[in-house]
Amino acid sequence: MERGVPKSIQKFERILVQTTSVDKPQMGEKLYVYLSASEDAVSVVLVRVEGREHQPVYYFSKVLQGAEPRYSPIEKLVLALIVAARKLRPHFQSHQVTVLTNQPLKHILASPNASGRMTKWAVELSEHGIEFEARPAIKVQALADFISEVTGNEDSKHQQEWTMFVDGSSTSSKSGVGIVIKSPEADYIEYAITLEFPASNNEAEYEAILLGCKLIHAAGARKARL
Repeated sequence: MERGVPKSIQKFERILVQTTSVDKPQMGEKLYVYLSASEDAVSVVLVRVEGREHQPVYYFSKVLQGAEPRYSPIEKLVLALIVAARKLRPHFQSHQVTVLTNQPLKHILASPNASGRMTKWAVELSEHGIEFEARPAIKVQALADFISEVTGNEDSKHQQEWTMFVDGSSTSSKSGVGIVIKSPEADYIEYAITLEFPASNNEAEYEAILLGCKLIHAAGARKARL
């Protein structure tokens, strides 16, 4: 956990770790990174691809400190990648990692006119053989943006209304819940979670409501509509 991260985000991340089935990538599997930066924070989502779905492997945020809030938007994104490469070093060294972004990070890192800070970061990142591709328009980026915005602007969202949609289902083999959270800024975040215990449809829906309430509250919401 990054030092200085607001308590609501610490709770938010802790709840996610405790209640979601975070995918473990297979050895050598290609992984993808989504980056986001706001005025006060950066966030990273590391995912693996299964069919057409992007499954989160790890996600975290960092509150910007010292001179960091004055970095340019591009510098903040590269800082997020640096933090990810350090924090998730085993993943970066044992998997091919591709950053999905619509920003020219690759060209800036390779530019001979880059700032001293950017040049230093480029050298550090070069050991991982990171690739860069255009970012598709999928909801994983919304998750990265969501974490970044909530981290940096915790208090401003307390009195704004959030909306939650839930669904629980049960079969003979497994039970699961689906949760869709809509932030005050109309960002939609989706969760699909497999329950580790047998449950009826009603019980699964109850678990979905309970978990959704925990997630919204942990993110700093004080008003929510179901």
